[in-house]
Amino acid sequence: MSLSIDRRRFLAASGALLAASACRAPEGETECELLLVGATVVDGSGGAPFVADVGLRAGRIHFIGTGNPRRARRVLDVSGLVLAPGFVDIHTHSDRTIFEWPLAQSRIRQGCTTEITGNCGGSAAPHAEDGGRWSDVESYRSAWNTYGAALNHALLIGQGTLRRGVLGEVDRPATAEERAEIVRRFERALDQGAWGLSTGLEYVPGIYTPQDEVLDLVRVAGARGALYATHMRSEEAKLLDALEEALGTARAGNARLQVSHLKAAGRNNWKLQEQAVARIERARAEGLDVAIDVYPYTAYSTTLTILLEPWAREGGDEALLARLRDPAQRERIVREVGPRVEIDPGGFELIVISSVGDPAAQDCVGKSLDELARAWSVAPGEAFARLLELGRTDVGYVGHGMSEENVERLLAHPLVMIGSDGRSMAPTGSAANDRPHPRSYGTFPRVLGHYVRERKALDLPTAIAKMTSIPAARAGLTDRGRIERELAADLVLFDAARVADTATFEDPQRYPIGIEHVFVNGVAVVERGEPTGARPGRLLRR
Repeated sequence: MSLSIDRRRFLAASGALLAASACRAPEGETECELLLVGATVVDGSGGAPFVADVGLRAGRIHFIGTGNPRRARRVLDVSGLVLAPGFVDIHTHSDRTIFEWPLAQSRIRQGCTTEITGNCGGSAAPHAEDGGRWSDVESYRSAWNTYGAALNHALLIGQGTLRRGVLGEVDRPATAEERAEIVRRFERALDQGAWGLSTGLEYVPGIYTPQDEVLDLVRVAGARGALYATHMRSEEAKLLDALEEALGTARAGNARLQVSHLKAAGRNNWKLQEQAVARIERARAEGLDVAIDVYPYTAYSTTLTILLEPWAREGGDEALLARLRDPAQRERIVREVGPRVEIDPGGFELIVISSVGDPAAQDCVGKSLDELARAWSVAPGEAFARLLELGRTDVGYVGHGMSEENVERLLAHPLVMIGSDGRSMAPTGSAANDRPHPRSYGTFPRVLGHYVRERKALDLPTAIAKMTSIPAARAGLTDRGRIERELAADLVLFDAARVADTATFEDPQRYPIGIEHVFVNGVAVVERGEPTGARPGRLLRR
């Protein structure tokens, strides 16, 4: 697979061939609230950059041209900076964390202006157990708007959330009545403005859900023209089987399929990635609307419980803790986790703890399971069980399981767009002592700095399209993702020679450099590299 981009193939695959806006002043009233002068515009279309002035008015792009409007309330000289559409993150998990960090500094300071949330089968709504603050998408929207946020969100509905709300976390097929109720709740969420469906088939309760139950919901998404995004049942040894299930479900449901954070994790599975991509290409050639998102890192991040076999996870946290207290069941858990870890990520030394729910166990953060086992003088499997107990099952980790070559090849592929799999946060509050995956802070600058400027794995217009117009169109955001008159003024200005991520796996809560200005709905949320405190974001309605 070549790392070079075939321009015609790229534009055909993305569906984002957009004509650049005419560079002349609009007729009639030309007053702008803000005029950005001398920008190097990369408009999101994949086309060549051009120099222009861009004027904003009433939250929209009002003017694109080379001759200034007659009046502008404020003029900002941005000569030498690249002006791009605000980055649209196709895959995030900020739908709950936005309430703790509404300024979303980890997102806006890397140029992200819209997040597609509710991924991997888990969404904040509809959820009747979240402190009573909301029970459906409409009441979630009310809570969201009360808090306000610095950027926009578009919410997918998690299949796991729907199933948990009807069945709980049980390993059995749903009855006909339960299936009908799950579908009803999904349809209501779509009626209230949700953007599609997500599944997390490696997590509880997705792992207990047969394909035909998933298909119930995918058919609804297909009939409504909504997106179906899936975290598949396997991203390691059984990757190809999981992919065939995803493709078959989308095909049967006549739905647009988004393969979330495609990867082949575990050294012995790296060879499967090329086969997976070939199958996706073939499915698309046969008429299935399928695309991929990836993040620019060789490690993933998830919860430690994903390493458990399904039987051990059934019934929720308290049921798992009870099993860990039972000597026979604990011995089985310890025995089973070793072979699982050898498959992915490939060893206990590759599992680095990122968060622990109990503050008393914070000294475990940043250590690998292998290190903890040696410190506690126990086997790694027993360290795994002990850590689950210490954190009351709430333990996150970073798994160093992917190939750099595979990551770079995927980023350059014409069917791929960028999704961080991160979330809104800041190094304060409940995250102050965590060591999260750096993707929450660095995804987009890392692509621009490392993979565009340094590695030259893809060119700047292509990279910008993968961050803007392509994910926007994929989600169904018709008025964002491009620099075009009358579209929403979600914009980012950055220094192409300087932009870079500074977040690392060892020190992940660090903001990038080179992102100078960010506008959300025409309002500055970052000025000269610093957040303004403004909260102009919206929970977007489909």
